Amino acid sequence: MTDVTRILNAIAAGQRQAAGELLPLVYQELRRLAARKLAQEKPGQTLDSTALVHEAYLRLVGESDQPQWDGRGHFFAAAAEAMRRILVENARRKRRVKRGGGLQRHELDDPAARSKDDRMLALDEALTRFAAEDPLAARVVDLRRFAGFGHEQVAAAMGITVYEARRKWTFARAWLRDAMSE
Repeated sequence: MTDVTRILNAIAAGQRQAAGELLPLVYQELRRLAARKLAQEKPGQTLDSTALVHEAYLRLVGESDQPQWDGRGHFFAAAAEAMRRILVENARRKRRVKRGGGLQRHELDDPAARSKDDRMLALDEALTRFAAEDPLAARVVDLRRFAGFGHEQVAAAMGITVYEARRKWTFARAWLRDAMSE
């Protein structure tokens, strides 16, 4: 059993002080995950990778109910989901009228380009619809797109074969491409 798994089990058992031991062990990996997510966002974000990691970590460990993780893969999948939700909330907040949501920013070199916030919201909406149709494939998308996992890591985290992870990823990409082009 790895140190991360041992600490996750301690947190699940109600030992809140174990959360302090977890962050140093997973911090660099969470930072890399956050940096990959933010690299897909437009420049000038109010969130940086440190803020995204801290917000996601607080949501994961600081919740009032006791989190239950089935190991390292499950924890990082939950972290990816938390980061996705934070980025979607951030995009929604920016679109509010109070924040200039009715105004659209256009780049001088590409006025027809869709903003990254719009794409993030469209992807979230499509993933929500897709999860109702194929929850397993939607989870593969979360792990691949938002956690940056490879097929082998997805398979290990979900308890499926690498072949099944690739098959679900291929199906999900096609489905989402069609859904987002509508």
